[in-house]
Amino acid sequence: MGKGKLAKFADIERYEHVFQYPYSVIDDVPFGMKGRWREDYFHNDNPIVVELGCGKGEYAVGLARMFPDINFIGVDIKGARMWTGATQALSEGLKNVAFLRTNIEIIDRFFAEDEVNEIWLTFSDPQMKNPRKRLSSTFFMERYRRFLVDRGTVHVKTDSNFLFTYTRLMVEHNNLPVVVCTEDLYGCGIPTDEQTRAILSIHTYYEQMWIDRGLNIRYMKFLLPHEGELTESEVEIPLDEYRSYKREKRSGKEKAK
Repeated sequence: MGKGKLAKFADIERYEHVFQYPYSVIDDVPFGMKGRWREDYFHNDNPIVVELGCGKGEYAVGLARMFPDINFIGVDIKGARMWTGATQALSEGLKNVAFLRTNIEIIDRFFAEDEVNEIWLTFSDPQMKNPRKRLSSTFFMERYRRFLVDRGTVHVKTDSNFLFTYTRLMVEHNNLPVVVCTEDLYGCGIPTDEQTRAILSIHTYYEQMWIDRGLNIRYMKFLLPHEGELTESEVEIPLDEYRSYKREKRSGKEKAK
């Protein structure tokens, strides 16, 4: 039987590598480590990679194993999910991975200018009804610009055709440099080096569910320059036909922007 939510919250409350600052406390408690993650927590000058919406933390932990000379931070508001990766990192003694429990809408309050080198968006909720809540929207890209280095890397890995198409159109509309773009990550044999293939082979809990259902995994890697105004594409996109795990049924609409 799995460990209960209350027990998991009690665990992460005492984990030194988990920082909890949801909306309910951030206005009253300043985050003193902003701009000082390397000095005050990791105690090195290595690059920082952030996974937003990390869920159970499989990617953050998997990447930390592969790259001991890079610092990783998994971010999510769901503490009970985060417990899995945080506990795994603790049991393996991984010192280059931390977790931040907070709302991603306020993510720029936790990192200073140029503090982060890369961002991973792994199987984010497509938010087909609300563009401003999509983690690959221009609304969020403007926030990422506040702490991501100039031309920093953004990775998007998703089962959702809607979110992938939306992101691709946003990137094309704003002329953002594309490094990789594929609608079938494991079926098209994209020409990547061995290291990149190893990174992309990390399967999250949700990803394995989509693979088992026969859904394509889509992947995009692009750069986010600091200059230039970001605007939304007005192209309408067909909504996903399937109902994803624990996501609400969509309305009768067939398309959205």
